[in-house]
Amino acid sequence: MRDPYSVLGVAKSAGESEIKKAFRKLAKQYHPDQNKDDPEAQQRFAEVNQAYEIVGDKEKRAQFDRGEIDAEGKPRFQSHGFEGFSGYEDFGGAGGARGFKGAAGGGGAGFDDILNDIFGSFGGARGGRARSGAGAGAGPGAGFSGFAGGGAQTRAAPKAKGRNAEIVARVSLEDIVNSGKTQVTLPSGKTVNVTLPKGVEEGEKIRLKGQGYPGENGGPAGDAMVEVRLKPHKLFEVKGSDLILDLPLTLYEAVLGAKVRTPTLTGAVNLTIPENASSGKTMRLKGKGLPTKTGGHGDLLVRLQIVMPPHRDEELDTLMRAWREITPYRARGPEFD
Repeated sequence: MRDPYSVLGVAKSAGESEIKKAFRKLAKQYHPDQNKDDPEAQQRFAEVNQAYEIVGDKEKRAQFDRGEIDAEGKPRFQSHGFEGFSGYEDFGGAGGARGFKGAAGGGGAGFDDILNDIFGSFGGARGGRARSGAGAGAGPGAGFSGFAGGGAQTRAAPKAKGRNAEIVARVSLEDIVNSGKTQVTLPSGKTVNVTLPKGVEEGEKIRLKGQGYPGENGGPAGDAMVEVRLKPHKLFEVKGSDLILDLPLTLYEAVLGAKVRTPTLTGAVNLTIPENASSGKTMRLKGKGLPTKTGGHGDLLVRLQIVMPPHRDEELDTLMRAWREITPYRARGPEFD
């Protein structure tokens, strides 16, 4: 045990109020309820308690200053033998000399009152009053987090479940339709395949039990919460369980009709384009969309987009001028008038 004055950070000439102020500050700083995961702070708290038991009590402080007791409140055996200590049989006990008054008793330091003032709102207070010890030798703050007699009797910390891990999974449309799985990396660094539920949607979360951050003091691990985010696709737009595809057509394919190779998530198919197809017309490929929650699949909606030749063509210009004169038609309804 270090010199109690050094522990409290006060000079030997310090007055009672200065000692009391130093103790309040340190006790609040190192109290176990404030430092549950810091064993060093808990030991420091015990040391501060023991130091105040000595210098916070007038009688014990005087005995310490005269060299009659040590920093733990135990008698120093003088060279003239045991007879100098008539009350020797009373010494000993947890955290101090039972032959001396406890800090909560004599000396006017009011140890219990000080702790109650500091920690009245903490879990260490019961019924608005701090629990001290069972007797004068119990030591200061004996009722707080298992500290008795200034010794570092650490209370077994409660088990606590670990935190949940929030993970974002970037999922491709191909993964949803073909494999039904996606890969994620857990807090442990391990990479696992996660099965996607049927009809999974953007923003949906999948819980992986026990795959989060480890628990404290042997407690169970938290869960991994995997949030599904859909990767943008270069061809398909998602609308619920349906997919939308813009299919470019040449002018002659739109006029004369054709079979056009059309991509889907499960492979390309030949789509029959009817004659005289207008740009913006939507054709439906059933069952070529995303899985639904009921076990089926949505559809692929194909929007036709007529694309003009990349360069001007004189013959096409001549044909269009003649067509305009001979066979004019309205492309826009009356709402555009």
